[in-house]
Amino acid sequence: MDKLTNDRIFGRLQQQFGDQVQFIGEPYGLMTIAASKEVIIDLLFFLKLDEELRFNFLTDITAAHYPTQEHPFDVVYHVHNMVQRIRLRIKVSIGGEIPTIPTATVVWKGANWMERETYDFYGIHFEGHPDLRRILNMDDLDVFPMRKEYPLEDPNRVDKKDFYFGR
Repeated sequence: MDKLTNDRIFGRLQQQFGDQVQFIGEPYGLMTIAASKEVIIDLLFFLKLDEELRFNFLTDITAAHYPTQEHPFDVVYHVHNMVQRIRLRIKVSIGGEIPTIPTATVVWKGANWMERETYDFYGIHFEGHPDLRRILNMDDLDVFPMRKEYPLEDPNRVDKKDFYFGR
């Protein structure tokens, strides 16, 4: 069995999915690709079950919020081929009033808690999730704390006024 390379992985993905996956880059050797939410579950199944690729371990699911972009949320999946010790990052850009994406619990049962955490902090709804509710924050919290919707500092704070520091 030959060692998997990023070129070989991306070639295999393009062979299967064509232009539905795009190459983003290789920061620190970690290949990053982009996919749409319509193809993400098929892509994850393919990565897991393909005899050559065998990305059989879901390391993480998280998100990022870019409020100025057309699709302000990126859902990020990290998968790992444990046999050849190679990792892959997959980004899916989504938007909408209530950002939604299909659940990865149909591929990995362990995605359950990762998706709940991503929902809890970013408000991303995972369609078909068996138990999508808050995991770390209070149930009655009506905001999602990792969204960049609020100023970094409270403008009413008085302990940072210049006169306290002799300026």
